[in-house]
Amino acid sequence: MPWVLLVAAIATEVAGTLALRGSNGFTVLVPSLVTVVGYIASFVLLAMVLKTLPVGIVYAIWSAVGVALVAVFGKLIFNDPVPPLAIFGMVLIVGGVALVGASGAKAH
Repeated sequence: MPWVLLVAAIATEVAGTLALRGSNGFTVLVPSLVTVVGYIASFVLLAMVLKTLPVGIVYAIWSAVGVALVAVFGKLIFNDPVPPLAIFGMVLIVGGVALVGASGAKAH
């Protein structure tokens, strides 16, 4: 169950970050509200995950996957630039997350 909550924490953080980009400096109401709700939900879910999983593993996965997803969706939604070197870096991030996940971190 904590892994499902971690996926939800990542999804809400990514939604909040993308909405922040669309909020135009908190001048557009709906994206601004999505940003605030997304970040609050993400931190609540993250806190729940941290009851059972190690903080180092959780934060590594949460932040790394979030960075990669925001870059991908930023390109798709806002046509943000993603240079080849950044793509290579994201591949390394995903590989690192796979190694962290394979490390055997278990709920306690």
